[in-house]
Amino acid sequence: MFEIIKLLFDICLFRKGPQHLPYSPWLLRITIVIYAIINFLMINISVGWLYALFIVAIGILIVVGFSWTMLYFGHRPGRFYQTTCALLGTDALISFFAVPGVASMAIGGMTLLAFSVMIGLMIWHWAITGHIIRNALDQTLMFGLSLAFLYLLVSYQVMVLLFPEVTGVE
Repeated sequence: MFEIIKLLFDICLFRKGPQHLPYSPWLLRITIVIYAIINFLMINISVGWLYALFIVAIGILIVVGFSWTMLYFGHRPGRFYQTTCALLGTDALISFFAVPGVASMAIGGMTLLAFSVMIGLMIWHWAITGHIIRNALDQTLMFGLSLAFLYLLVSYQVMVLLFPEVTGVE
């Protein structure tokens, strides 16, 4: 498992791509569980556990659905396990690093430091997602970043639509 975490860190540092992860349905299941646990802990800081469960479940469906759709239309369905593991695993790593910032904002309000850290993590997440997409579809980085931006924007909008009271939009 240490090797998988190291590979995910290398993807986060743009040294490797999703193709370096093993093709494994088992790894996808483990990655989904780790993603769910870390995101549940992060989201549960600011909302109740039931909402946190729903948000995490929808988040998993969005990532899996996006990955499958992207690879299907990109004529690369054989890369589903690796790409989805990379998307979920890197998101879990970034979410893990975001937990202190989210907790700080929940306890002490929005400070400049916490806000700056969260913006930095969001930009890093966007860049990593673009990097994964670029490698998964054998496209340019600009294409990967553009598709990643659309994906993140649409996924955020879906969450706002489904959970307006949690996201603060009413």
